[in-house]
Amino acid sequence: MMRLDPGRLGFGAAAIGNLYRAIPDAAAYDVIERAWGVGLRHFDTAPHYGFGLSEKRLGDALSALDPGGSAIISTKVGRRLDPVPDADLARLRQGFVSPEPYESRFDYGYDAVMRSHEASLKRLRRDHVDILYVHDIGRFAHGDAHDARMRELLDGGLRALEELRRDGIVKAIGLGVNETAVCLDIMAHADIDIILLAGRYTLLEQAALDDLLPLCVKRNVGIVVGGPFNSGILAQGVRHGGPVHYDYGDPPAAIIDRVRRMELQCDRFDVALGAAALQFPLAHPAVVSIIPGIASPPHLDSALAWMEMPIPADFWRALRDDGLIDARAPVPD
Repeated sequence: MMRLDPGRLGFGAAAIGNLYRAIPDAAAYDVIERAWGVGLRHFDTAPHYGFGLSEKRLGDALSALDPGGSAIISTKVGRRLDPVPDADLARLRQGFVSPEPYESRFDYGYDAVMRSHEASLKRLRRDHVDILYVHDIGRFAHGDAHDARMRELLDGGLRALEELRRDGIVKAIGLGVNETAVCLDIMAHADIDIILLAGRYTLLEQAALDDLLPLCVKRNVGIVVGGPFNSGILAQGVRHGGPVHYDYGDPPAAIIDRVRRMELQCDRFDVALGAAALQFPLAHPAVVSIIPGIASPPHLDSALAWMEMPIPADFWRALRDDGLIDARAPVPD
């Protein structure tokens, strides 16, 4: 994986698949064009995002912006798209409001992975993707069905990924997940290159320091941090009085209290909470990139500004002294 350089900041493309709300094609193309214009070259998508809509929009935009195919594109396998011709396309389905008459179904088998990859290439209008992740394997996503899904992957889908990498069709293979336990399980069976870890190594969560991140450093497995704002709470804070979300739901009282205490430290040092959230994970040697979801030019502008905001060393020291971040966690210089 380390032969790829995705850049410190990437573009999470779930939002342009109409995550939670519909956005016009023109608005999606505008934010992709803006991202390209300011130098972003790492774009992450998936068939699940809008049931192909995110990949289509990204493919349409980059076919004009990047005809030479220099962008680093990652997509995912493990959720096949099944036709649903009678679907109400105006309502929320699996988190998306999409005009695409499909819904996603988990399938980690060999044939499903191969077909998913081929279909993604067509939607992306490219002859290759750089990174292919297994989407949402693990007990977090599957509960009691986890053991059967894991066997399906180990007996089929993983072999497909290894063949695609061996034949040079993809440069890197890995996992796109919301938990650390399944990463350790897969790494015991397979030589993966990269993990897109959503929400599990952030300013609020550092349990990955116990086992996964040291193993990734040892095995030279890159970590791309997704969900750096833990579903938004680390971008918005908790003092504005409006609704906040943490880990795809309502935050517990202890999380609200921690974020409130972080905001007090941000006030002391004149630091934006969003800036601390974006910059913190990048200090770990396993982390190669961070990909917040970007839905609009203002979201992009905020991310760019937060990435460049100076943060004094005393701020990180104060977070440690207040017990707000793990004392073992590396912090930015």
